[in-house]
Amino acid sequence: MQKKVIYFVGIAVICLSCHKELNEDARSQVTDNYLSTPEGFESGVNAAYSFLRNYYGNAAGTFLTEAGTDTYTIAIGGDRDFNNYSPNLGPTKSLITSTWNNFYIAINACNAVISRGPGIPGLDEELRNRRVAEARFLRGLYYFILVQTFGPVHLSLEETQGVVTTAQRAPLATIYEAIVADLSYAVDNLLPVADQYGRATKPAAQHLLAKVYLTRGWSEAKAPDDFANAALLAEQVINDSKHQLLEDFASVFAIGTGEQNDEVIFSVQYGQNVLTNGAGNQTHLHFVPKYDILPGMKRDVELGRPFSYLRPTDFSLNELYKLGPDAREEKTFIRLYRANNPGTYTIHGRQVALQMGDTAIFFPKTELTPEEVLATNYSVFPPSKVDEGNFPTLRKHLDPNRPDLNYEAGSRDFIVMRLAETYLIAAEAYLMAGQPEKALPFVNAVRRRAAAWGKNPEETASNKVAMEVGVSDLSIDFILDERGRELSGECLRWFDLTRAGKLLERVKAHNELAAANIKEYHVLRPIPQSQIDRTDGGNAAFPQNEGYQ
Repeated sequence: MQKKVIYFVGIAVICLSCHKELNEDARSQVTDNYLSTPEGFESGVNAAYSFLRNYYGNAAGTFLTEAGTDTYTIAIGGDRDFNNYSPNLGPTKSLITSTWNNFYIAINACNAVISRGPGIPGLDEELRNRRVAEARFLRGLYYFILVQTFGPVHLSLEETQGVVTTAQRAPLATIYEAIVADLSYAVDNLLPVADQYGRATKPAAQHLLAKVYLTRGWSEAKAPDDFANAALLAEQVINDSKHQLLEDFASVFAIGTGEQNDEVIFSVQYGQNVLTNGAGNQTHLHFVPKYDILPGMKRDVELGRPFSYLRPTDFSLNELYKLGPDAREEKTFIRLYRANNPGTYTIHGRQVALQMGDTAIFFPKTELTPEEVLATNYSVFPPSKVDEGNFPTLRKHLDPNRPDLNYEAGSRDFIVMRLAETYLIAAEAYLMAGQPEKALPFVNAVRRRAAAWGKNPEETASNKVAMEVGVSDLSIDFILDERGRELSGECLRWFDLTRAGKLLERVKAHNELAAANIKEYHVLRPIPQSQIDRTDGGNAAFPQNEGYQ
């Protein structure tokens, strides 16, 4: 078999505009000589960011992190293998292969920047160190996603040039050591506030390093102080950075200028320039039901184009948000749709005239009797009638700024890290360190912000108190529930469950379509067969994860 190159040699150019934001353009290649100039070095650093777009805002990120969990299951247009853990979820699965390849191309882009930086003349030393820190932050992030997804992977910290046909799976502890070293350097050398929005910052590195320590602390590679280090770093972001929780949970996901708010720590940048936006952020397509085929409705820009990949589980819709006067369920899902296509329709076996703005679709939280359903003048789906085509929409990713109703290349940023998660990282770290009393304030800060607004300040204050929990309520399952409430659909869930050793238990309990097939080995994804085939020695040199063939 002819050997193929394992790591891509070139790296894509990203042009940095004169505006304050990082403007990505991956249309051409950085040549070897150009990369060793100050201008090429800057382009190389910017290029290292571009690969995030192939994951965050892409079907790969959605299916690899949300499908087959306790909070999301398959919808009518989705890839069933990821949700159902079918035998087809194997080493030749295209999204798994493309994710692996994309991240190793990205890592080599980072390696090139890191290795070339010290030898480039004419660079300001502080700027050089900061740009190298950005590349090390990104390399740490890429490896962290890889190690959570695949377990031990190949570790390459040097720029690869030419054809390479040797590779091996490094020990888990070695990979984590490399990630910690990269992110520690980033913490020491990045700015507390980015000089151009979209660049990595010190708080972003602290947040990510806290998550790395937290995840390693659960693993066989754990160090005794992992949970303590995770809590310390998370607290530093909470107490010492400019970031703060917004007053309103829904404001975190405001479109346009609202995307750049004080809660967002790091996001992947998209925009409305068709020359630089590439395929765009396509997550707005993934969590939308087939609303446009129901009476009184037609597809529009605001409600989204329904690819219908994933839908919330019954657990997400009917159980998760019951603790206290929690407003997040209402602000996370759309349950009521108003007619945008007036006319006369057959509904429940009779002719109904729907006017613009009338209720057209409703997903009640409780069951209705057949008589109650028949009495309505709209399509109604109580919990027992929610299915793969009819389910509440996840609001967070909708993109009403698209130029037309069929446009796929969304322009909104994809939030990768935000402060509410930092609070929950601190809480989980303290809980696992055996200090639940220290975890409690961080949980309650997130829960108080989530309280439903009352009719007056006194009622709002009362709701905030009602949302608080006590030390006796805290457990890893409670933390996972709280993460599910706060971070629903944000491409984190599969990692949360695998980190805590809860994937099988919670999928079997809450994801009916996945429960029958999921096995112990599904806590890791299969190594792409193409990686094994192009490595000297094949499976003996680069063995497949247990359970996959």
